Amino acid sequence: MDCVGFKNHNNKQGAIKLNSIVEQLDPIFKPKSIAVLGASDSVGKWGYLMVERPLKTGFGGAIYPVNPNKKEILGLRSYPSILDIPGQIDLAVMAVPAPSVPGLMQECSQKKVKGAVLIPGGFAEAGSEGKILENEVARIARAGKIRFVGPNCMGIWSATVNLNLCFYQAPKPGAIAFVSQSGTFGGYLSEIANAKGYGLSKFISIGNQADLTASEYLEYLAEDDETKAIVFYMEGFKDGKRFFQFAREVIKKKPIVIFKGGSTGAGARATLSHTASLAGSEHVFEGMCRQVGLIRVSEAIHAFEMAEALVEEQPLPRGRRIAIMGSGGQGVIATDACASLGLEVPEFDKATAMSLQEFLPPHAPPARNPIDFASGYRTAVDETRVIEKILSLDYIDGVITNAPVNPRSWGPKPTPADKDKSPPDTIEVATQAAHLFTTLPKKYHKPIIAVRFRRTDDRTTDILKEAGIPIYDTPEQCARAMYALVKYAEARRAAEQQ
Repeated sequence: MDCVGFKNHNNKQGAIKLNSIVEQLDPIFKPKSIAVLGASDSVGKWGYLMVERPLKTGFGGAIYPVNPNKKEILGLRSYPSILDIPGQIDLAVMAVPAPSVPGLMQECSQKKVKGAVLIPGGFAEAGSEGKILENEVARIARAGKIRFVGPNCMGIWSATVNLNLCFYQAPKPGAIAFVSQSGTFGGYLSEIANAKGYGLSKFISIGNQADLTASEYLEYLAEDDETKAIVFYMEGFKDGKRFFQFAREVIKKKPIVIFKGGSTGAGARATLSHTASLAGSEHVFEGMCRQVGLIRVSEAIHAFEMAEALVEEQPLPRGRRIAIMGSGGQGVIATDACASLGLEVPEFDKATAMSLQEFLPPHAPPARNPIDFASGYRTAVDETRVIEKILSLDYIDGVITNAPVNPRSWGPKPTPADKDKSPPDTIEVATQAAHLFTTLPKKYHKPIIAVRFRRTDDRTTDILKEAGIPIYDTPEQCARAMYALVKYAEARRAAEQQ
């Protein structure tokens, strides 16, 4: 994939071309040193947070506070100007009022700083005067060959170097990169994702995109080894054509999941005052997503549920035909959720249904799809054998099922007198089933998505997670995860045929 090229940074005929996008943005996402312009020792101010957060969360590089009125901030020596700092500065973080930014950007240019993050608002989103100020900052940066994030943003997180400029607590490192046009909302979504265990490789609050745009972040993340799936929250594009051109190439290598704000008339008006973005035509955007192969979601948090399945490197399904196994209500809900997403839940042929019936308790309904064990299966191994039988069918492309479970954990701990009456499905048997369970996706080249069933034993859950099998809390989440795998498989096949 030739997704990394050269950018004419001066945007003029005959201007000197810079290095690849990776070399341009590495000083931002992999800095060895940062200078915080507008650093403060007043708790709660942006200038305080931009020093405190990287210190607290383990950034390994040098941190230089810049404040002409302070000699020390949070135990670090403070400098009057970035020009007074000895040695090279990779990244300048600006936490100052908007009118101060042009002069400080000029000093960064003199210092030969390579990258910057501009936190303050008061630029194009604030009106015509702010737009003039933003253009001036961009002009100075272009002349100095400085790439910058923002302005009007909440900062970035990069797991590569533990650089945290935006969270009170650094998120769990992972393989999902999240690019958000909204800083506060993006940070909120990141915290929810972190609480659910979805790790992030990068978080980028892109703000007004006065310099770096969505397509350039996409271009960079396509080459980032730590990122396996890319999630976008966007309100409008300044380089929509370029973004979709890159996306068409990127999805051959990595999935892209997108949630777009401003899809209604009222929402489109709100985006203009929020990040100075024009939302554009909803019809055109939807058509481009389908044409290029982007996975679009209708609710923001769904993007992370889908991305989690995509980063686990499950086999991609060959079609949309899904088998479902679980309790009666669980199966009904999962079936409805799959159908609403356009996935098929085909009925088993008679021979298969009869062969599966021997694994089910006598009172269980016929094995048609979904399969209902009717709370009476013998052991987790029996259940796993059923899954294996289903995966062997040529008309089934993936399975949604509950994770192997130890029934003893459902209720009170058994007493010694109850020991002989306990169900045979002990923790050891559930663990055995979990290990067998993990071999099936690769054996049959088909994905399995699991739902936590009651109080699934942590040991079996850990076994599945380590093997890359996604586990969710609800049948609807499982259906969305399977849908993401199906959509990405279809996008990959379409891209390879072009």
